[in-house]
Amino acid sequence: MNRSACLIFNPVAGQGNPELELAQIRALLEPAIDLDIYFTTEEIDADELAQAAVERGVEEIIVSGGDGTLSAAATAIINTDIPFGIISRGTANAFAAALNIPNTIIAACETILEGKTRTVDIAYCNDRPMVLLVGIGFEAGAVEKADREAKNRFGMIAYILAGIQQLQNLQKFAVEIETEDKIISTIASAVTVANAAPPTSVLAQGPAGIIFDDGLLDLTIVAPDNKAGAIAATFHLFQSASTGTAAERDDIGYLRSKQFKITTDPPQKIVIDGEIVGTTPVEINCIPGGLKIFVPSVEEEILIEKLEGLPNLNVEIKHSDE
Repeated sequence: MNRSACLIFNPVAGQGNPELELAQIRALLEPAIDLDIYFTTEEIDADELAQAAVERGVEEIIVSGGDGTLSAAATAIINTDIPFGIISRGTANAFAAALNIPNTIIAACETILEGKTRTVDIAYCNDRPMVLLVGIGFEAGAVEKADREAKNRFGMIAYILAGIQQLQNLQKFAVEIETEDKIISTIASAVTVANAAPPTSVLAQGPAGIIFDDGLLDLTIVAPDNKAGAIAATFHLFQSASTGTAAERDDIGYLRSKQFKITTDPPQKIVIDGEIVGTTPVEINCIPGGLKIFVPSVEEEILIEKLEGLPNLNVEIKHSDE
């Protein structure tokens, strides 16, 4: 007896031919899965379609589109125990890369058909669900500059070009980061809090390995003195991601916690899973095991925190009232 699933398909994602891509998905999945297919539109987003599917009592939800479509659909499935299948067809495909899911249609469908489900963490940022990461400062500015026209024309290179452009207006800001047990004050150009992040999300790579099922969030602080320092720090983070070795520069710090409260002066734009959604302050809380997903198993190394060397650093240890 076949499995059944709701397939949510974004026809405008990526740079391929959506009709051919949908036909390929159906040819691969329909022999084993009865698909109920719905399309996103300008009026109906993936979260609405996924929520309606949950209310109908579907067995599985499969989503095909870019990172924004995937993240939106995932919000409706939090703590439902409904298996979530991912078929990435976007520009960056960070969602799939972060969770070690193949980003080709054939391999992604094979993962859904044959892969074991795995429970992974999810988070809330200012009460908005977050699957991947929240970027504050530099990354938010770069994402804002990489508009849809640029992504359609240049693909992943659009983000690189936007990052180079953003370097011309590199700005520092004061930031206060509060966890369960400490308050950290420093100066930064970028702060990134990741639940899951691929190596291409360079500014999240302070610890050089984001564990997406440990019940913790990973925060990276980048605090270069100038544009040259920013380029050097970014390249160092790229090396950290490539080699799996945590960052060692004085202008890069990182730590892990279940929750963060972040305040900046002046207020900074924030980007959640690739979408600009507002400005600081933000509160980010991890929801352990909030999403059940088709994903290959991986082993991750547990890492420590590093804050030493950041400018104007002050760490205040919070004492329990008990």
